[in-house]
Amino acid sequence: MADVTLTIDGDSVTVPAGTTILKAAEKLGRHVPTICYHDHCTANGLCRICVVEVDGVKPLVQVDGVKPLVPACLSRVSEGMKVSTSSARSERSRRTILEMLASAVDLSQAPEINKFIEDYRADRARFPEAERREVPVLDDNPMYIRDYSKCILCWRCVQVCADDAQFTFAINFKGRGFDTGIGTFFDKPMTETTCVFCGQCVGVCPTGALKSKREALLEEGFSLDEIMQATRGGKKRRRKSP
Repeated sequence: MADVTLTIDGDSVTVPAGTTILKAAEKLGRHVPTICYHDHCTANGLCRICVVEVDGVKPLVQVDGVKPLVPACLSRVSEGMKVSTSSARSERSRRTILEMLASAVDLSQAPEINKFIEDYRADRARFPEAERREVPVLDDNPMYIRDYSKCILCWRCVQVCADDAQFTFAINFKGRGFDTGIGTFFDKPMTETTCVFCGQCVGVCPTGALKSKREALLEEGFSLDEIMQATRGGKKRRRKSP
């Protein structure tokens, strides 16, 4: 595979063709923030926090002299491309996205996002009249709880439940617009779906929307005996003798 040479923040770097801007930037030690992206999930560019400014690329042309912003996790490098990872427009875009997230979602258990908010000096109160995403906590199985008031719709859980890992397809997007969420088919309890309770969705969730039930109960102050009782999945059936 041929190599491609491009410029990122004024520094030249050569990477294999097909490399994303995100990975090329990492080779130079440049940090581009990401939220929905995960190394072991298919990149979809949903959060747009990783947008960078590019120049010298067709068909990405300037409009009225304004360079386009593209998601670094999805966009592939090209010969002669010039990338700015921290231009004023990029940082303003990231700041606005963070402010919109803070206005609608409970980010109390999202340490990485909270650090981004501090780093980009985002104003959590910029949109005081924004509608909050408030939904009841779903506690319908002995393994984990689902608190979608904390969900940012990054799609990681859906991906690992599907083609990226487990091939179980127990959850997916539902609804439209502001009412978009993650759910099961026909909103059935998790125990009535194809879920195998592998825990991979919990492992990739960046906000605590999905959390181990034992961890959640421990945080709420329950004793170990109470936790074990609440998370016991039932007695195992004995195998019949042949």
